[in-house]
Amino acid sequence: MWLPRLVDDDQPLYLALVDAISRAIEQGELKPGDRLPPQRRLAWALGLNPSTTMQAYREAARRHLVGGEVGRGTYVLASSREASLFLLKQADAQPVSLDLSTNLPAIDREDQDLPRSLFELGAAADLAELQGYASAAGMQRGRLAVSAWLRGRGLEVPPRQLMLCAGAQQGLFAALLGLCEPGEPILVEALTSPGIKAAARQLRLPLHGVAMDGRGILPDALDRLARATAARVAVLTPCMQNPTGVSMDAQRREAIAVVARRHDLLVIEDDVYGALGDEAPLAALLAERSVLVGSLSKTVAPGLRFGFIAADGRWLARIDPEAQGTGWALSPLCLRIACQWIEDGTALRRLHWQRQEVARRWRLARKMLGPRVPACASPHLWLAAQVGESGLSGICRSAGIEAAAAQAFAVGPGAPDAVRLSLTAAPGLVALKGALQALADRLAAGQQANACAALSLSPPSRQDVSND
Repeated sequence: MWLPRLVDDDQPLYLALVDAISRAIEQGELKPGDRLPPQRRLAWALGLNPSTTMQAYREAARRHLVGGEVGRGTYVLASSREASLFLLKQADAQPVSLDLSTNLPAIDREDQDLPRSLFELGAAADLAELQGYASAAGMQRGRLAVSAWLRGRGLEVPPRQLMLCAGAQQGLFAALLGLCEPGEPILVEALTSPGIKAAARQLRLPLHGVAMDGRGILPDALDRLARATAARVAVLTPCMQNPTGVSMDAQRREAIAVVARRHDLLVIEDDVYGALGDEAPLAALLAERSVLVGSLSKTVAPGLRFGFIAADGRWLARIDPEAQGTGWALSPLCLRIACQWIEDGTALRRLHWQRQEVARRWRLARKMLGPRVPACASPHLWLAAQVGESGLSGICRSAGIEAAAAQAFAVGPGAPDAVRLSLTAAPGLVALKGALQALADRLAAGQQANACAALSLSPPSRQDVSND
């Protein structure tokens, strides 16, 4: 019978048990289809109250780690911890002061752009057409709008090399589905987004993580892994990489482009955060060897579900040969609003507001947490354990913060003790400041306790011995 190793921290026992189940799945100790011990039997073996194991199994099921059937027991699902980041929070979930686990953009609660646009649409003569499917004219208008949007990023893409879709995640999935064969190795950052991991798992594409530093993936590591795997495709996030927040500078981008050309790599660029940075997309250096996937979700409004794929015509023909699998899912209403906002400057204004808000929250994080926060601004903060620290997820939880643990992002076993905090997921600066202050206090208290423990374990000095 599988027995978990419970970490002794400040969190409730049922959450410690859930974390133990998650670690066992991530490390391969529990595999998809494995049956967990009956709740009462596990409670007896661990000396717990049966209600504790029942609550833990319920929470593990909510996180999509396990599933139960009456009369058959509880089994490990063929999914992973990162799936929990996309689940809607249930009403009976354990409440926390601030949920920073999901990477959401900041929302301006006083914004009037959407009410204004909906009011204008109500008076439009062709309003009835928005009840149908997106028209050819509407799709062409969308491609023209995206072409202008990317021109502001320093990238010239003619409308014929653009494909519209319902968000970047759909675009990424469509690109991998059309360009890769099941079982084909795909190169990604050693820590990559849950969306990329989920798409690769669903399409049976093994991921190989490329080592990173504070400027993104290492060119030498990419070169070695490309040789070792003979991979044809790499999926990279050069700007504000999820989860680390790292952005490649111009020199690193050039070096990565050189390696990609050397190995004839097709680079699928996840550019969903790109407009928040200052660099042009990596695609500008790769021309026909790139597929750029982006959207307005992290920069303008996630609810628009408006995304795009920019690539050479031969890649677009493979991604969606019938031109139905991507644009068909796009709502005509969202398409109309997205086009209008790009054309009249609303999208650019909202982008500038988002950039300013990201900068404000990043400065606040640096003020609260000090040098642990990198100097480059990003909507998400990667917080790694320092010497003597352990269990950052538990520390965050004790501070009233729900964070995304490193296991959700690691490619392969051996995830670091780290968490991602989505700074822009907080409803405002006041709530974020209170949570970060509580976290800073917990971290400082832990460091002080570690220092005291180290002093108590140090050997006595000669002076101390002579005095005795």
